[in-house]
Amino acid sequence: MTMNNKLGRILMVEDDAKDVELTLTALEDYNLANEVIVARDGEEALDYLYSRGEFKLRPGDNPAVLLLDLKLPKVDGLEVLKQIKSDDTLKMIPVVVLTSSKEEKDMIASYQLGVNAYVVKPVDFHEFVNAIKELGVFWAVINEPPPGSMKR
Repeated sequence: MTMNNKLGRILMVEDDAKDVELTLTALEDYNLANEVIVARDGEEALDYLYSRGEFKLRPGDNPAVLLLDLKLPKVDGLEVLKQIKSDDTLKMIPVVVLTSSKEEKDMIASYQLGVNAYVVKPVDFHEFVNAIKELGVFWAVINEPPPGSMKR
């Protein structure tokens, strides 16, 4: 039995090509996403969320979850998070910070801005794949999104 008809889109904001590849592989191996959109920097992520630029013709529904790195070019992850959580049309999107930063100030700032989860990337490949699998299962399958947040 596949649950793919229930799975939403994942927006992944990550500038490290290796981490993108590992994450996509982990999600695909476990069929945890209908579609993963990858934004390589914070500006691209905001363009996607606001349907601007190259994303102006994207489907209108919000992603089921946003996987957000903090250390990003152009617009950093905390600024992206701040804009999402202060916008009535976007603030219901679950945001998971997926970062290599163990800095307490980043963690505190993320939670103050309303992040839903903060995950420090494991360096070990298998740990990383397992972390992504568990995140995917939780946010794409188990978690019930807020009513009306994902128009079908």
